[in-house]
Amino acid sequence: MARVVVLGAGIAGHTSAAFLRKWLGKDNDVVVISPQPTYNWIPSNIWVGVGLMKKEAVVFPLAPIYERRQIDFLQAKAVALWPEGTPEGGAKPKVEVEYTGQGKDGRREFVEYDFLINATGPKLNFAATPGLGPEGNSHSVCTADHAASTSTAFLESVERMKKGERQRFAVGVGHGGCTCEGAAFEYVVNLEFELRSRGVRDKADITFITNEYELGDFGVDGLNIKMGGYVSPSKIFTESLFAERGIDFVTRAHVRSVDPGATHIETLDGTRMEIPFDFAMLLPPFTGVGLKAFDATGADITDRLFAPNGFMKVDADYAKKPYEEWTPADWPRVYQSPAYPNLFAAGIAFAPPHPISKVRTNDEGLMISPAPPRTGMPSAVIGKTVARNIVRLIRGEDKPLYTASMAEMGAACVASAGANPFSGTAASMTMFPIIPDYQKYPQYGRDLNSTFGEIGLAGHWIKILLHHMFLYKAKMKPGWSLIPE
Repeated sequence: MARVVVLGAGIAGHTSAAFLRKWLGKDNDVVVISPQPTYNWIPSNIWVGVGLMKKEAVVFPLAPIYERRQIDFLQAKAVALWPEGTPEGGAKPKVEVEYTGQGKDGRREFVEYDFLINATGPKLNFAATPGLGPEGNSHSVCTADHAASTSTAFLESVERMKKGERQRFAVGVGHGGCTCEGAAFEYVVNLEFELRSRGVRDKADITFITNEYELGDFGVDGLNIKMGGYVSPSKIFTESLFAERGIDFVTRAHVRSVDPGATHIETLDGTRMEIPFDFAMLLPPFTGVGLKAFDATGADITDRLFAPNGFMKVDADYAKKPYEEWTPADWPRVYQSPAYPNLFAAGIAFAPPHPISKVRTNDEGLMISPAPPRTGMPSAVIGKTVARNIVRLIRGEDKPLYTASMAEMGAACVASAGANPFSGTAASMTMFPIIPDYQKYPQYGRDLNSTFGEIGLAGHWIKILLHHMFLYKAKMKPGWSLIPE
């Protein structure tokens, strides 16, 4: 009998737990530990944030789902890993948790495991920029609660505009090291669409703020899209979209601070500027959640398991080297800890070996460059692969053989650009591979036959379908495992 503990119930963790339970016999335990009692389908937070959906449409309680599927659920926050056991509790590996619900708030205890998947996701590091975030002077759509609050503020601005007031909107990323440019892009085009549909677009000034070197980078070094017999860079695709919608933008930008009514920005060339706003939605940078690690004697070994940014080290090449020497082979394949083979990481929780886009700094050494994204489809695929390999190990296989390298994996993205069943649009894009491989694809780094994009009403209907389909899958309803990641 084995016990597998999954830390986190987001896309990666929830996917891992679901497949572990499907593939493992009932004599093995699957335990999910998450500080939140609900699952949140985060991609649809965008629609909550512009008033098109209620928060309740994108969340559901985890406990009933897990109880029905015989998965143990602890509403708790993981605070430390003890992979060699504890001085008082023996050599069995343990994770130390602090309860955040289930009538045990604040209580700490140790949970034993045979295998552990770290799928905690990120810490939303609003503190990296003074004044950033819901506790400061800007809004967010990173959680369902954030999105609901953002919706309230957005609709208040709409009401002011209906009364004749002009409103200034600042949307984008709130730090030079952010990794959420795609979500910011999706929010700004939905916001602009809603202003048009509500008849107040003529009273709005919209500015998009991004750390991308060029629009359309999205933290993946951009992509080249084959359509209509032509190859167009995503820069042209994105700039055209903004030009059509009258959205101003500032690229290569780091937000130094967010004051009431104004963002203070510095760009790669050293230019400093102020962008005034009446409404701001600026996404934060991510770090690891702050898990600590200790050996059997209680000595701190956090730096052995985790990178300085708090994400967990896995089977990647973390050697420091210049951009020109980065290769697809640097990226992990099985997401297994090199220090402890019964530890894995999935989704945002694993430490990338380096960014995908070239790192750029200004004359003062300030990095203004997107961090690598690993949300959505890659998170789910990695979560499933990690679960499959743990099942192999439990069944006595010598080593995990299934791989999910982002350098050998494609990804599809459908970004809403306005939600309406008749006039809405969405940008539908695919890329293969996620990590550019200039040895296999010398000209563009990706296979153009598998990398394409278009925008239109069909994409919007696909986005609606995905919303309902993935919530169905997450609730583990009949046939859920047949729905692809």
